[in-house]
Amino acid sequence: MKRFLILFALALPLSIWAQYLLPNEEIIYSFETKNGKKMTLVKDKKDEYIQYRFGNKNKVEMEFPSARTKDSWKQFSYRSYHRGGGKQNAGMDLNYLSFANNGYQYQVYKSYYAEEESYSTGITVTDAKGKETDIAGIYKTIKGCLCDLDQSTLIVKDDTGL
Repeated sequence: MKRFLILFALALPLSIWAQYLLPNEEIIYSFETKNGKKMTLVKDKKDEYIQYRFGNKNKVEMEFPSARTKDSWKQFSYRSYHRGGGKQNAGMDLNYLSFANNGYQYQVYKSYYAEEESYSTGITVTDAKGKETDIAGIYKTIKGCLCDLDQSTLIVKDDTGL
């Protein structure tokens, strides 16, 4: 009986978080938020689709897009800016992934500014009237890197500047 309980206790956390990552997927970027939620951006290991997932530990509350198809890549845009040189050159590393869903604009971000030695991650949600809500992420919980999208030929690159 003890062995069963130990096995169950170990498997439960895995099954709760398993809905954020399917066996055929890998994490592009993921973090936990300051309000106890989780954001995960995943892709199929064969690049068949990309999907954004957000919710609490017990349930994925939002998946975008709902269809896991090759066309999913076209529903996201990615932009970045990198400047080296440390504090003396105001070095920075900025990464943004954007998409629109049900009248809202979502922007997942990761930033680093050398002058202040500041790091941040999160999601900015903008409604149709332009009201922004920032969902701050916990930087130390980051898995993966949005910067991996720099090399992708599947995602739309936004070269209009930051």
